[in-house]
Amino acid sequence: QVQLVESGGGLVQAGGSLRLSCAASGSFFSINTMGWYRQARGKQRELVAGITSGGRTNYADSVKGRFTISRDNAKNTVYLQMNSLKPEDTAVYYCNAAVRRDPRPYEYDQWGQGTQVTVSS
Repeated sequence: QVQLVESGGGLVQAGGSLRLSCAASGSFFSINTMGWYRQARGKQRELVAGITSGGRTNYADSVKGRFTISRDNAKNTVYLQMNSLKPEDTAVYYCNAAVRRDPRPYEYDQWGQGTQVTVSS
């Protein structure tokens, strides 16, 4: 079983920065895409950014130019650098990983427990 442990959330003023980290641990064959999602109060969970094992990235339009996703495959860790934060970025941020348990080409989604990011105006 894989565990994703997130860290780095907190309270920051508008215009500030935060860096989220998510480390995968446990028993698995490989991890393909990793990503960050967020869910604001009363809203649906949405994709913020994703990154493949090869380094290909994609971002939500709302964060392009402000957020940067990266990963360290040796450490099975994904990061989200968030700059120029806005109050509308306030949400619980969840780490996600597409995990392969063994060499067979089947993946399952693993989620972290979530970390709160609050941006004050």
